[in-house]
Amino acid sequence: MNTATYTVTGMTCQHCVSSVTEEIGEIAGVTGVDVDLPTGAVTVTSTEVLSDDAIRAAVEEAGYEVTAS
Repeated sequence: MNTATYTVTGMTCQHCVSSVTEEIGEIAGVTGVDVDLPTGAVTVTSTEVLSDDAIRAAVEEAGYEVTAS
């Protein structure tokens, strides 16, 4: 298992969390997404190492921005 944590800005509610979780969850190899709304920390667990670009693209598709990884 591989785990990576990203900081996502712009999330303000549970709907935001759901959108980010859903988009990242569609990436091949992702087995889990844990979002901490107060801090903006998004921890992604996967079966393989994922590219930061794939995570950024998924977060942007949900309408938010990755500010740190």
